[in-house]
Amino acid sequence: MKSRGELNTEKRNVASSSIDSMSIKDILKTINREDSKILCAVELAIPNIEKTVRFAVDSIKNGGRVFYIGAGTSGRLGVLDASEIPPTFSAPNNYFNGIIAGGDQALRNSIEGAEDHIENAIKDLKSYSINKLDTVIGISCSGAASYVISALEYSRGLNAKTIYLITNPDPFKDTKVDVMINANTGPEIITGSTRMKAGTATKLILNMISTTTMIKLGKVYGNLMVDLKTVNKKLIDRGTRIISEITGIDYDQAKKGLMSAEKSVKSAIVMEEFKCSLEESKVMLENVDGFLHKLVKKK
Repeated sequence: MKSRGELNTEKRNVASSSIDSMSIKDILKTINREDSKILCAVELAIPNIEKTVRFAVDSIKNGGRVFYIGAGTSGRLGVLDASEIPPTFSAPNNYFNGIIAGGDQALRNSIEGAEDHIENAIKDLKSYSINKLDTVIGISCSGAASYVISALEYSRGLNAKTIYLITNPDPFKDTKVDVMINANTGPEIITGSTRMKAGTATKLILNMISTTTMIKLGKVYGNLMVDLKTVNKKLIDRGTRIISEITGIDYDQAKKGLMSAEKSVKSAIVMEEFKCSLEESKVMLENVDGFLHKLVKKK
């Protein structure tokens, strides 16, 4: 086993070695220059991100779920991404699930030592009855969080698909998984502060995984958010504009149609295009697994 000091995320960054004596402007420029390296690191990881998306899509199609599990910043980012899926795509709450070491209180306050409790990872996963239909994505910038390693080992023992997302070339401890996503973001501006480049790369990758999964499950039309939950004025306005753009009717008609469709953008579009009832629109969408482009041609 390597020492923690050998991890890229624990090494000193030459570009910021004198950052404590820089001007504010130069500090900001240094951070920005280092941040520009993140996209390349993520791009190199795309082949394994693609494999992860395929697992996620298969899990959900077959009645399984996707889990993000991590500690500290990694756990918070997983919970953040998972929590955005239901309102953005009208997806069931259990499609994507975020688990953080230390529980929900760790979202706001650091729970010291939470990442070291291997038994808690198993306990947390047991509460969700993890099974072979699920995909479990362990997130640990260093690849050293015992909580995450324990979660992956437990999930693998249940034949769930396992993915390890790290931001080093290799994990601190060898861990058998189905897919290893290693976005090598290099040393941090502040040595070891993985909430910075490593955290940003993690957020980008989680966005890619969840968004692409939802696209492949029929949750968008073109690049339009046709499955959003219209639960407030902003989203009702957005949904109305989407209906208007796709069908060609004016804003007021589109809003009326949205209300007639119980605020379902997809149903409102189908009702307008086929002059059918709400129930008929639901059946039509169900017959094409929710893929609106199979019913309505792009204009």
